[in-house]
Amino acid sequence: MQSLLAGLADSLTDATPVGAKVLGWPGDPTGMADALPLRLAGGLHALVLTGQDQDLAAAYTAAGAGRPARGTPMSPAEASSLTDAVLAALPRNEAFLLRWLDSAPQTNEVRRSIALIAAGHWLTARFGLPLVLSELGSSAGLNLLWDHYALTAGKVTFGPDDPTLTLTPDWQGPLPPVARAKIRSRAGVDLNPLDLVTDRLRLLAFLWPDQPDRAARTTQALDLAALLRPEVSRGDAIDWLATRLQTRHPGAVHVVFHTVAWQYFSTAAQERGQRLLAVAGAAATADAPLVHLAMETDDASPSDGAGLALTLWPGGQTLAMARVDFHGRWLRWTAPGT
Repeated sequence: MQSLLAGLADSLTDATPVGAKVLGWPGDPTGMADALPLRLAGGLHALVLTGQDQDLAAAYTAAGAGRPARGTPMSPAEASSLTDAVLAALPRNEAFLLRWLDSAPQTNEVRRSIALIAAGHWLTARFGLPLVLSELGSSAGLNLLWDHYALTAGKVTFGPDDPTLTLTPDWQGPLPPVARAKIRSRAGVDLNPLDLVTDRLRLLAFLWPDQPDRAARTTQALDLAALLRPEVSRGDAIDWLATRLQTRHPGAVHVVFHTVAWQYFSTAAQERGQRLLAVAGAAATADAPLVHLAMETDDASPSDGAGLALTLWPGGQTLAMARVDFHGRWLRWTAPGT
């Protein structure tokens, strides 16, 4: 996909409505804002997945053929051929792509659940209580169902006996305690929650053609979520959190969590969220603890992944739990003992 986007950056013109819309984009096209290149790449992949453009699908297949290993870059000739095929496809699929560009990319990276599974076991060992889950930035809610997935670390598997899928990251460091979490209830919020049926194509289209294993995991998780239908409300995350924190949960640990979502909230929203958590934390008790679990970008190099931090109330103690690859390919566990 990187080779294709590089080719389009050099070749795209405003001769077509799609090209004109991309090149004349009124907002911030970068990855931390409108993520315009990913919008276009997702729309093109959607055309391939649905079979709407057979010529484009054939070009994608040809570009992926003949390379010895997944992830090997395309040759210059392959990249040029694919770029030409995409440029030819733009006028054939004008209406579809123009609509697609209007919506921001959304993914639901299931492998981020490795951090949630590990932290869930740690919290269960620490408190010996069931968990109430509140997720900020849930998308389609796939990571709200982390207790249905298994995590294999070394020779130990954490999770249910019959998991929907098993995640096998490169695990570094000691292991969390084996203490399977029990979930009392779960809910999430997103500005634009994706429907597990009608938006299935959108979720899969932003997983690139050279990532079949990632697509397979997401498909399995989508099938489960379509059956269980986790509650994901549409709305502002901090407004929802304010309401959510008004309810105490005696005999359970309330876990407010997010994975690579907080960074997209405004500074004012982040500050308000921290105040809400601190106020609710001051009222937490040993029988009704509150936890803020965050897997987010921090001051470390992007190559060192996201930080996994956990704040516990009563007390307000913050612990560095792990470093986690943004796509869940590896985890370096550093959490203290329970």
